[in-house]
Amino acid sequence: MTIQNNSKSPKQKVTPSKVIRYSFRQFAHKLGLVKLISRKTIPPLWQHRILQYGLLMRVDKPIGTLLLLWPTLWALWLASENFPSLHLIVIFVCGVFLMRSAGCVINDYADRDIDGKVSRTRNRPLIVRKVTEKEALGLFVALALLAFVLVLLLNNLSMILSFVALAIAIVYPYMKRVTYFPQLVLGMAFSMAIPMAFAAVQNEIPVTAWLLYITNLLWVLAYDTLYGMVDKKDDLKIGVKSTAIFFGEADLHITMFIQALFIFGMLLVGAKFELNGYFYISLTVATLLIARQFYMCRKKESQKCFAAFLNNNWVGFVIFVGIFVAKWTS
Repeated sequence: MTIQNNSKSPKQKVTPSKVIRYSFRQFAHKLGLVKLISRKTIPPLWQHRILQYGLLMRVDKPIGTLLLLWPTLWALWLASENFPSLHLIVIFVCGVFLMRSAGCVINDYADRDIDGKVSRTRNRPLIVRKVTEKEALGLFVALALLAFVLVLLLNNLSMILSFVALAIAIVYPYMKRVTYFPQLVLGMAFSMAIPMAFAAVQNEIPVTAWLLYITNLLWVLAYDTLYGMVDKKDDLKIGVKSTAIFFGEADLHITMFIQALFIFGMLLVGAKFELNGYFYISLTVATLLIARQFYMCRKKESQKCFAAFLNNNWVGFVIFVGIFVAKWTS
């Protein structure tokens, strides 16, 4: 005799991220990837190494790649007369992934003595000794070399700019020790794909490209200040500098002002490139998203500030859609 339990289990909230993760697992299973690993086609030791290298590269956290990708695509589309060529899109998209991954690796290497003191970063592979310092440096070099192979497919001007981009990426992780504006250096690094895209398409860097560069730099400065607000208490304890600390109690209001400058800059970009109304519709939506971010952060709670930071992915995406449609319909 069986007894049936009629008690209702609590309903779990279905979120888009859960749907995506479930869909990916089903897709991977269909492709036989699960069986491939279970049959130990890849030796267990290498499975572990690949996993740890992926975590060090933040493959599981694509937000950084996306925040770097959107301005790159803005630049490619704006630099092109109509649409950019497919080979340039592939080169720059792959380059974004490789250089963001390399940036994460060198950042963790530079912060290996302080990440263990920050609650958000204390479980990173280098901190828990699942990846050695030598392995991290080797991985960084490998990623940088792969990115350089892609650059070899571009023109000489793009190649020169790639060395500048690499230098900024290497210097950035150490800036938080010497200046309260490491976010400004990150903005320089995250914006280097813009002149590179114009150089690749036009073999020159027009003034309008630098307008987009400065505008994007302001956006990075703003959203990375929100990111800095998440770790503000830990950073104060260990002596790490950031704009969130420098701005003090006015951090949120100053960040709002910087975001306003970013929107104004994008208005100038739209005018200079003679984009039609679809771009301005997308910019209006982006402005509303930014306004929502500041409403989320009004109490300066760490989780809310982090959620607001993540929301900038949608800001970048919406603006790209506006540029794409404006160029398509012009």
